[in-house]
Amino acid sequence: MFPDFNRWSLPLLILVLQGLIFVALLLLRYLKKRNISDLFLGLILLLTCYSQICYTVGFMGWYNEFRTTKINYFLINIGIALAPMIYLYIKSVTTSNFRFKKMYWLHFALAFTVLLYRFTIYTYDALQDGFNETQNGYLKIELDEAYVQSIMSYIESPFMLIYLAFTFQLFYNYRKKIIQYFSNTYKLELNWILSFLILFTLAFLYGTIQDIIGSRFIDLGYQQRWWLNLFMAIVTLYVGVKGYFTDTTKLNKLDFTFTPKTISIPEDANNFEEKSISDTDISTVKHLMENDKAYLNPELNLSDLALLANMTRGQLSETINSGFNKNFNDFVNSYRVSAFKAMLKENKHEQLSLLGIAQECGFNSKATFNRVFKKLTNYSPTEYLKTKLN
Repeated sequence: MFPDFNRWSLPLLILVLQGLIFVALLLLRYLKKRNISDLFLGLILLLTCYSQICYTVGFMGWYNEFRTTKINYFLINIGIALAPMIYLYIKSVTTSNFRFKKMYWLHFALAFTVLLYRFTIYTYDALQDGFNETQNGYLKIELDEAYVQSIMSYIESPFMLIYLAFTFQLFYNYRKKIIQYFSNTYKLELNWILSFLILFTLAFLYGTIQDIIGSRFIDLGYQQRWWLNLFMAIVTLYVGVKGYFTDTTKLNKLDFTFTPKTISIPEDANNFEEKSISDTDISTVKHLMENDKAYLNPELNLSDLALLANMTRGQLSETINSGFNKNFNDFVNSYRVSAFKAMLKENKHEQLSLLGIAQECGFNSKATFNRVFKKLTNYSPTEYLKTKLN
């Protein structure tokens, strides 16, 4: 009898309803602030919730109670739309001043084709006699289930795998870019997005293995497939919470995607001329760091330092990369680590915590400080204090 609230349906129902709440919150925020990443994430959650709803109502007894339901016409593999949607979401978050281009609609060509095909066979079957007394019409059985679904099973997995590969590449390229532009990157690393990509990949692998086992070895019933749906429902809720409460709009206001030798500072581009790397450039940068202690600014980025040095961003980047053999992040943080060591020698740790000293030296998070210090000295801050100063 529908609805049947049981141990299979109730957990999915609770998680799906919470997921739909975040769908509504994200779409409402998009309508208010027009941040396109909210739209993408809201649609991602909507797709996953739709998939979970189809299973949830099944566990609640819908298909037993309403045996002529036409839901099978609309049980579409969401991966062909979900994978490109995730790719564009990551792109919208990690690209400065992202704008949706008309060519991006091509990412959804396969999804739209499948939707049109399903609507067509539903329309044809609905016009046939006796359609209201059966669950599946002629084309659904003789065409879709006999041929098309098998073909789609061979298309969907490679399709999703390709998009996952491109999405991970996009994300790691972003990680490489920010160390060329920002001195403190922890808040910009978007670690929760990496977790989301990993979880989605695990769900994809789980689903692929499940489909292989179900089609070639043993018949898997709804209860055996319940675990994947539970996992996806939990991932949906996690993504909804993190995506809604994490501010990713800061990147949209920054222009850090540049080619070092060609891009100048936008706001003062007419006042600068491109120059080759010289000893003067190197001396200017050293003076800013050693005498003016520009590294003490925790928000220091390439554009800020370029303005101070009267250089273009591209010129400054080339000066640091070639003149000091470091990226911008390592270059600035090496001065901060040196300042930290100097303060330890002055016994500042007797007055301040190690984190307090680190903040005095320009670091803005414990995670960044610990990681950078370990990278540049091969010691943790505590190990360095015990080993080097005692």
